[in-house]
Amino acid sequence: MTYYATYESPLGDIYLVFTGRKLSGILFERPHMKAGAAPGGFLAELAEYFAGTLTGPFRWPLHLPHGTDFERTVWLALREVPFGETRSYKWLAQRVGRPLGSRAVGRALAKNPIPIVLPCHRIVESDGELGGYTPGVDIKRRLLMMEHYHSRQGSAEAAPDL
Repeated sequence: MTYYATYESPLGDIYLVFTGRKLSGILFERPHMKAGAAPGGFLAELAEYFAGTLTGPFRWPLHLPHGTDFERTVWLALREVPFGETRSYKWLAQRVGRPLGSRAVGRALAKNPIPIVLPCHRIVESDGELGGYTPGVDIKRRLLMMEHYHSRQGSAEAAPDL
């Protein structure tokens, strides 16, 4: 059974899609499906993420029913990018064994069904420009700024120019 639950995040309402108890999507527009209650364990992880206390990968089980093998490989490799840091499309292409595949990586990221949890917002262009983000570049910028702030609390390091 697939259903969604609404979560009030610092970005506004986001919609968590579950297949059984596994997370299968995060959407920024309300889906047309049955509403239900999100598992409390995942809600706790998401709250920790937005508070800056969950800085490692999310632990909640995922369900990735769609996507090619390459897309899934790209999506899962996103968990290797540390909280509060960014990597380039080129870095990710090399990481998944396609050193000349930056554009293919970008296309795969555009189809990421579970943004935030599979943190495609941490992938930027080689020159530091933000690049695209399916939910919107403003949301990407806000996520990066939030992570930067939480990861640098107490340090004198200035915020990046995003």
